[in-house]
Amino acid sequence: MKVLILAPSRSIHTHKWALFYKNNGIEVKVITFADHYSEENAKEIDTITLPKLLPGKLSYFSSVFALKKVLKQFKPDIFHAHYASSYGFVGALANYKPFYLSVWGRDVFQFPQQGSLNRKMVEYTLSKTDVIGSTSHIMAKETNKYTDKNIFVTPFGVDMAKFKPLPGLKSEDHITIGTVKALEDKYGIADLIHAFADIYKSKNNASLLIVGDGRQRDEYIQLTRDLKIDDVTTFTGRVPNDKVPEYINKMDVFAVPSTEDSESFGVAAVESMACGVPVVVSNVGGLPEVVVEGKTGYVVPKENPKELAKAILSLVENKEKSREMGLAGIEHVKAHYNWVDNANGMLDLYEKTLKEGMKS
Repeated sequence: MKVLILAPSRSIHTHKWALFYKNNGIEVKVITFADHYSEENAKEIDTITLPKLLPGKLSYFSSVFALKKVLKQFKPDIFHAHYASSYGFVGALANYKPFYLSVWGRDVFQFPQQGSLNRKMVEYTLSKTDVIGSTSHIMAKETNKYTDKNIFVTPFGVDMAKFKPLPGLKSEDHITIGTVKALEDKYGIADLIHAFADIYKSKNNASLLIVGDGRQRDEYIQLTRDLKIDDVTTFTGRVPNDKVPEYINKMDVFAVPSTEDSESFGVAAVESMACGVPVVVSNVGGLPEVVVEGKTGYVVPKENPKELAKAILSLVENKEKSREMGLAGIEHVKAHYNWVDNANGMLDLYEKTLKEGMKS
């Protein structure tokens, strides 16, 4: 089987899919916009860049010619684009079959609502697809606002060989509350900082661990100073993905207080549960789908630091409940979000498509 993935090369999610295919004997290439190219990832996966010769959305049209040339030369059995609003649109214009599209979040939750042209672009893209995948049921429902086609729910699971409990990293007499996200408001980082400041008033043996980097890092560092918790807050900056399980395993509670429905799946929450760390998430997007309320974690209202603090405190103060939730989280991920099972589900879809003979 030959698969061509049209997606941002620098995305860890793109690279994860491509590596899985390669390791399963599939001939795979990634084709990406030049400004989304990752030299590091290209060392492992054959990667081709598309030029952006024109400004804005017009660049999509200028990219089609280069894409068609690659399709003609490579002749993939499966052509799979990611994002309905950019790569998906370019892929649709190429008019190649079978054409797969995976929606990711903002491309269906926000982009179509930002003008009639954007909406028409998404509707056109979806009209040209043979198979549409969504990582969550709520995003599938949102996608169905723009197409009446069946949407396959294809969860983006985690590698349980990497994300697992690592004994000895937690301290018995210290509490670590944390998250692993990009440092942007849409992930509720400021809400988490405010919630921790409340928690610290009664738990002076607690610390806040924020793993990741982003445009608002300096703003959040200043916020911790203003709230006088900077001496018990650690900003690690960006860390390699293979080190993320170690950081999660240092935490007693993991928080994902995102503020937008474009948080379509909640990979970070699933990674935490796989490590046996209970989670507290906000009630947006696909987050409530991946967390079993009261069993693997808690779901709280978005943009509500008080409720966030209350849920985290309840876990910190009840170690037995926290331990039970951690164990339940591992079993929940094993049953529903094991990466190998989820990725094989996509391969099953590919095989089904090929048997039905969808070919350009």
